[in-house]
Amino acid sequence: MTTLFDPRQPNKVTAVPPLSPQEGHAYFATKLACEADPADIARAVEGGGANFTLIDCRPTDNYNKAHLPGAISLPWPEITAETAADLPDGLLVTYCWGPSCNAATKGAAALTGVGRQVKEMIGGIEYWIREGHPTEGKRPIVPGEEKPSDWGLIA
Repeated sequence: MTTLFDPRQPNKVTAVPPLSPQEGHAYFATKLACEADPADIARAVEGGGANFTLIDCRPTDNYNKAHLPGAISLPWPEITAETAADLPDGLLVTYCWGPSCNAATKGAAALTGVGRQVKEMIGGIEYWIREGHPTEGKRPIVPGEEKPSDWGLIA
């Protein structure tokens, strides 16, 4: 049995060989085709050049507390061909709470499954807030006035 992991290597970084430059480029280009980060999303939203729709895949109660400006609430379990058809045309960008939540990934999978183009915002609303971007909702985050204990945005 051949294994990719070579324990004879001097450290765990090199114990699994890297991809060739061509394979690496294809992997990272594909990754970027599926992801966007909060800073890039914020620049597009704030600059008026957002040619995409933000989809909050968390439960509606969490969305109501705070969400990204202009985002639409569509919890991932509610995504169907019908609910997806009701969304604006064009690119959709899903997000959820943060790295410990995969609702955005589930939402992106469901939306692509019904024929929509999707990117996932990595880091979720947690990193949106950490980077100092504002939110909307019943408990909006105002940059510079919040602290993590105020975030209470998950059920």
